This record gives sequence, C-alpha cells and structure tokens, in this order.
Amino acid sequence: MLQNFWFHVEYGINHVLDINAYDHVLFLIVLAVPYLFRDWKRVLLLVTMFTLGHTLSLILASYGVVSVNASIVEFLIPITILIVALFNVFTAGKGAQKEKVGVLFLSTLFFGLIHGLGFAREFRMLLGDSDSKLVLLLEFALGIEIAQIIIVFLVLFLGYIVQTIFRFSKRDWVMVISAVVVGLVIPMILNSDFLA
Repeated sequence: MLQNFWFHVEYGINHVLDINAYDHVLFLIVLAVPYLFRDWKRVLLLVTMFTLGHTLSLILASYGVVSVNASIVEFLIPITILIVALFNVFTAGKGAQKEKVGVLFLSTLFFGLIHGLGFAREFRMLLGDSDSKLVLLLEFALGIEIAQIIIVFLVLFLGYIVQTIFRFSKRDWVMVISAVVVGLVIPMILNSDFLA
C-alpha cells in the first residue's frame, strides 16, 4: 500500500520535473519570478491554485466528464506561459503581483486546468480501470505539489542570490527571466500541431 502511495507521489514529482516536458517548469518560473522569499505565502497559494486546477481537470478527464482535442491543449499550454511571462514583462517593478487575490489566482487556477488536460490521456492510461481513481489522483497531486514547491523555492533562491549578491534590480531580474521564457515558448507555439 505504502509502495503504491510512493509510486504515485513520485510519478507526480517526475511529471513536473520531466526534462522533455519542461512547459510545467517554465510556467512555474514565470509564476514565481516576481516574488521574494517574504512573499512565500502568496507564492504557495498560487502554486496550490495551479495544482488544484491541474488535479480538477484530471478528475474530470478520468471520469469521462471532459474530453479535449490534444492538439488544442498542446497549443494552449505555451500560450498560458506566454501570457504570464508577458504580464511579468509589462508589470515588472510596478507591484502588480501585490494586488488582492483575484485575477492572478483565478487565471492560475484556469491555467492549471489547461495544463492538467494536457496530461489527461497519459494519466488515464496510468489509472487503467482502477477502483480507487480519486486516491491515485490525490497521491499524484501531492507529488506535483512537492515538485512545484521545490522549483519555486529554487526560483526564489536564485532571485535572492542575483538580487543581493550580484545587485541586480528586482525589475531587471523579472524582465530578463520572463523574456528568456518568452523566447523559449514562442517556438513551442509556432511548432504546435494545432498550427500545422
């Protein structure tokens, strides 16, 4: 039982940290880059909103409630990353991330739904005709959350080093990282099957 639990948690962790599917990591980078360690509660809440959205779409897909064309989802995933990265570029240094829980959190939840749909088909194969789908989903979601917290911690830690030791301004740090991510996702969008 515990072995199965760890298998699914680990599967969730590996899903996020998969080097071939780095879209998840890119999204987390642009989500976390505007923040500092002192904002950890807000960042944790954002990451959890993303996990919630991701898990919700997996639940809906696993129970056959939703079925979405894979090429549309694969096209939308880099679009979500591009939106957050551009939001960072245009609001860097303006404190937009300090606004009340609202648009940012709802959009993160929505983007989590889209990212979850991108993984739904593979996840359904993992589930097979298991009786305990919900338990598996929750174990997998725990793995995703753990991996996301690791990535976000690394982003905040790097930001801290760059801004304190190398004296980068927060605005420049956010701009540079977000611009790099924009550069990485544009080819993903242009090469998607949806546009082919």
